[in-house]
Amino acid sequence: MKIKDKNTISGRGNGWALMPVALFIALYVGGGIALGDFYAISMVLALLIALFAAIMQDRGESFERRLGTAASGAGDPNILIMCMIYLLAGGFSAAAEAAGGVSSTVNLTLSFIPPNFTVTGIFIMGCFISMAMGTSVGTVAALAPIAVDISNKTGISMPFIIGSVVCGAMFGDNLSFISDTTIAAVRTQGCNMRDKFKANFLIVLPAAVVTAVLFYVLAGESGYTPDEELPYNIWQVIPYLGVLIGALFGVNVFVLLTGGIAVSAAAGLITGTVEPAELLPVIGSGMADMYEIVVIAILASCMSAMVKKNGGFEWVLSFVNRRMSGHRAAQYGIALLVGLLDLATANNTIAIVLAGPMAKQIADRRGIAATRSASLLDIFGSVVQGVLPYGAQLLTAAQIAGITAVSILPSMFYPYLMCISAVLFIAFSRK
Repeated sequence: MKIKDKNTISGRGNGWALMPVALFIALYVGGGIALGDFYAISMVLALLIALFAAIMQDRGESFERRLGTAASGAGDPNILIMCMIYLLAGGFSAAAEAAGGVSSTVNLTLSFIPPNFTVTGIFIMGCFISMAMGTSVGTVAALAPIAVDISNKTGISMPFIIGSVVCGAMFGDNLSFISDTTIAAVRTQGCNMRDKFKANFLIVLPAAVVTAVLFYVLAGESGYTPDEELPYNIWQVIPYLGVLIGALFGVNVFVLLTGGIAVSAAAGLITGTVEPAELLPVIGSGMADMYEIVVIAILASCMSAMVKKNGGFEWVLSFVNRRMSGHRAAQYGIALLVGLLDLATANNTIAIVLAGPMAKQIADRRGIAATRSASLLDIFGSVVQGVLPYGAQLLTAAQIAGITAVSILPSMFYPYLMCISAVLFIAFSRK
């Protein structure tokens, strides 16, 4: 047997190097099962323990050098840029919400829904609002109470209409320029957000169209007319529209989000929803809300650096090459990788951060475009996340509606169709 180096045997890597990833999953999922709550165990704590396990695996170097290797993962330019974008996205979301953007955007879109188009309209509202806000859970929290009210007044099945809310939320979770999943996918694969959006949009558009038709057909004659006025102020909607339009035109994301914060602040002052003294604290609070995801991204990157150093990436690449040789099969491998990690973590952002470096190497070796690998990471992370009964999106929706998360699953048409569309796109697209 030819020895290539101390961590790689016969060019197949070292499967044992993946132990820290398995340990993280065991701690996070096992602790959640033991405590009856998948969010009871801190993901930061589980990652930190797994990181130290990865550091202790390599006994061939001094502890200081191993720490240096781990720290090099945190110092990766893509990771640092990603963390800065997270902070700006948090500041923008908080400023736009404080300016009244969420309620105005919801009321504006709700005002244009025809009475016999209610459920499909809720789905389309969810698509637009999640694209604008960049958060699927925030979209569910904003729209689910409206859907509950409509269900109570019209008799439309509660799981059915709540399903339309979550389906719309997952659309933006996958496509929004300021979604944490999009940011993670783009930065780990090294591509442009606008290019990723175009590649991603072509894959999921058929799924979104069919989903809208299904909700319209299955809703039958059910309709809803608001029994009260729906006030909105166009100034409060402009920050979201500005970010969407600017992103489509390829404006640099730092310029885009900084401008979005400034426009949101101006909208809040013009409409009187925010006092000048409140602006900086609001923006700072929004950024603080992103601290956990920033720390998680840094720790996950540190662990990835150690796993790669110890031969774990090479083992995964070797496994993919043996079991999934070929351009199309490698794409299915990327989809499977992020899907399994999302099943384990119940967080598609973390799944993308963990799978991203390995997916990048698979894509480079098989000639897969960075926009395609980023799209696959984001799509299949959203596919799994959208149907996880213990995922934040379904749990939040179920809690607001007073139903079980499992009862919503039959109405989650969009994730199912998004998966089918992506699989067919891989099967029939050219290299």
